[in-house]
Amino acid sequence: MTIAELQKTYRDKLSVIYGQREANNITKMVLTRELELSDANLSFDRFRLLTVDQQNRLKVILDRLLKHEPVQYILGEADFYGLKFKVTPDVLIPRPETEELVDWIIKDCNTKPNALRILDIGTGTGCIPISLAKKLALATVEAIDVSTEALAVAEQNNQLNGTHVQFYQLDILNEQVAKKTYDVIVSNPPYIAQNEKESLAFNVLNFEPHLALFAPHADALIFYRRIAEKATTALKGGGCLYLEINAAKGEEVVALLKSFNYKNIELRKDISGNDRMIKAEI
Repeated sequence: MTIAELQKTYRDKLSVIYGQREANNITKMVLTRELELSDANLSFDRFRLLTVDQQNRLKVILDRLLKHEPVQYILGEADFYGLKFKVTPDVLIPRPETEELVDWIIKDCNTKPNALRILDIGTGTGCIPISLAKKLALATVEAIDVSTEALAVAEQNNQLNGTHVQFYQLDILNEQVAKKTYDVIVSNPPYIAQNEKESLAFNVLNFEPHLALFAPHADALIFYRRIAEKATTALKGGGCLYLEINAAKGEEVVALLKSFNYKNIELRKDISGNDRMIKAEI
């Protein structure tokens, strides 16, 4: 079997589940990594015969993909803001929408003359603080998560990307954050209500960690409430809180922030036109 023949098999079978465009992206992602080829060489070598071992390995991957397992978990890595991140089933797969939040913070922070202290709450892979540390060389960046498994993955990504983010275990629902410490606090917390499970895609619901997806109570805004409350004392005067949000809860989160006396609140849409992120000043 040639590379071109295998590509066609992948695309034909995966397009039934993911659509043609996503099937093409997944196929390219798998083949370039597993065959150690660049995009250009993948096209140039398309008539090259695959070894039996390569065919068997790629068939196993295709079988897993056809069971809706996310390709990032299969390959053990994901791209985010131009960087590579190790991913395991203990952490959420980094999303393009979160890149937009990171980009917003970087652009805002680049206009400020002094070195900043930044805290990420619920860090997962560490993609947010590591990307911020990579682009904001003078910033001191810290991150917390309740999951020891997630923190282990984040620390590996810290080393992988040559950054110096300080990671800590902390339960934001039940523990305090240091007072008047940070210029920026950012979070992409669990924001899906328990009764919204049925609306999730199969590959998300069955493979990604529920601890990072779902609010633990009927109150879908519990994390936003606790983070907003604790950030009022953890942020320095004039500090900013940045949040990624459930697209259906934008106005509710804005109202919540107003109740804690935040000012200059800005609700921003993502590239798909959904309410996705909020900035508020203390």
